[in-house]
Amino acid sequence: MSYSGGDGQTLGIVLTPKHITDLFCKLADLKDDDIVLDPCCGTGGFLISAMHEMVQKIKESNIGENSKQNKIKNIKQKQLHGIELQPYMFTIATTNMILRGDGKSNIINENFLSQESGTLQLKQANVGMMNPPYSQGSSQNSNLYELSFAKHLLDSLVEDGKGIIIVPQSCMTGKTEEEASLKEKILEKHTLEGVITLNKDTFYGVGTLPCIAVFTAHQPHPEDKLVKFINFEDDGYKVFPHIGLVETESAIDKKEHLLDVWFDRIDAESKFCVKSTVKPDDEWLHSFYYFNDEIPTKEEFDKTVADYITFMVNMMSHNRGHLFEGEENE
Repeated sequence: MSYSGGDGQTLGIVLTPKHITDLFCKLADLKDDDIVLDPCCGTGGFLISAMHEMVQKIKESNIGENSKQNKIKNIKQKQLHGIELQPYMFTIATTNMILRGDGKSNIINENFLSQESGTLQLKQANVGMMNPPYSQGSSQNSNLYELSFAKHLLDSLVEDGKGIIIVPQSCMTGKTEEEASLKEKILEKHTLEGVITLNKDTFYGVGTLPCIAVFTAHQPHPEDKLVKFINFEDDGYKVFPHIGLVETESAIDKKEHLLDVWFDRIDAESKFCVKSTVKPDDEWLHSFYYFNDEIPTKEEFDKTVADYITFMVNMMSHNRGHLFEGEENE
């Protein structure tokens, strides 16, 4: 992993960037007694970030040194759980965790979707983090849609647990009948808290437009609930030639602004955050709810057209067809 430059792509693995795994921990507002589950843990990135976040909270607490060591030991041995289907990924994940001093790796080499949600609830996980496999679902394999993984994760958490996923924006549109049905089933049992549209280069070189969705488990979604939809495409990370995605000096401030808006510490303009009620057949994205009444400049128009073309290519590459397929042209 070290000699591959830390991105894993020379090993044929697409990892969730560290700034995203760290952001998940902040969005979950991790406490030192939380129990974290990543059912598609890959190389263990979410679990490692969660471990570091919780251990740091213990170190900063005002308790005795012996109590700190006992709590840290408990975090490493009992509060981090992972599931990984691919044997080679599983090998890297367990090694990755052990090398970072987790003390005991609670990672199993199993198929998450074949695990009973009731059995998984016995782990008492109240925080779920996941980057599920992309573009595997179809009408013949509806259980492999990203939203199917999300539903199973939420079903596997304890009541009031927090589920956070990173998925392609295209799956938030509910284009297929199966995905629309999954969105409806999710809202019947769980609450959508918000969706954050991310930088298109987050998975640089992969060609996926990602977003983060945050849910509260086992609380049916209220019809009048205002859900946050945030446009975080300008996150302070830029692509530089021959280097890749690089953190700029503005990234920390932009992240803090996002968290301040997310936790209602400050208000934001609608071009950054829109709050709206939702329906299963809505597109759960900021662009669907945001209304821009400003006259665009030529540069903004050109960028919008380019973004739309990129979005449509992404839809097609994920086998979701044309956004307006079947509608009559005006």
